[in-house]
Amino acid sequence: MSDFRDHIAVIDYGMGNLHSVAKALEHVSPGAVVTVTSDPQVVENADRVVFPGVGAIRDCMQEIQRLNIGEVVKKAINSKPVLAICVGMQALMQNSEENGGIDCLKIMPGQVKYFGDNLVDNHGQKLKVPHMGWNNVNQSYDHPLWHNIKQDSRFYFVHSYYVEAVNNPNVFATCDYGKELAASIQQGNLFAVQFHPEKSADAGLQLLNNFCQWQGA
Repeated sequence: MSDFRDHIAVIDYGMGNLHSVAKALEHVSPGAVVTVTSDPQVVENADRVVFPGVGAIRDCMQEIQRLNIGEVVKKAINSKPVLAICVGMQALMQNSEENGGIDCLKIMPGQVKYFGDNLVDNHGQKLKVPHMGWNNVNQSYDHPLWHNIKQDSRFYFVHSYYVEAVNNPNVFATCDYGKELAASIQQGNLFAVQFHPEKSADAGLQLLNNFCQWQGA
C-alpha cells in the first residue's frame, strides 16, 4: 500500500459515487489527504486528481459546464497525475451518441458509441445492455498503473455507451463485449478507465494504489 502524504482531490460535480472512490483511495494510501471538492483552487493545489462520473452524459456535461469543471480538468492534466473513471472518461472525448448526441470536453480524440439494442457475442448469443458486471481487461501497453496487475484481470463495468478502441492510439487496454471497446486510455498525465476500480476488488485497489504512487508523464 502507498503511504505518500500527498493531497488527492476527487472532483465533485454531483455525478459520481464519490464516497466509495474516496474510501478506496484512503484505504490504499492511508497517509494521503483525500478531499471531495468542486473548488477549482483545491483541485489546483492538490498533488493528484480523480475525475469520476456516473449517469447520463447530458446531465454530466451540464454540471461540468455550469461549474467550469472542464477547465479545471484541463489545467490539472497539464501539471499532475489525473485519473478519470467511467463517465469521467467518456466526458473527455469529442462527442457522445447518448441523449441524441452531446458534445464532450474534446480533450481526447474519439467518440462515445451506443452498444446497440441487438448486441451479440462471438457465438451469436444476445448480450444485455448495459454492460454490467465483471469482464477481462487486456492491457495493450505497459504502464505504471498496470504494475502488479496480471494481463486479462477482471474489472467491474457498468455502462451502455463505450469509447471506440479501433484506430485510437491512446487506448492502453481493451475489453470485449460484442465489440472491442476501450477499457483505458492514456495521454501524458492523464489515465482514464471505463471500469470502476473502486468496485473491482484486488485488481481495482492495486490500480488505485499505483495511481497514488504515479508521478505522471
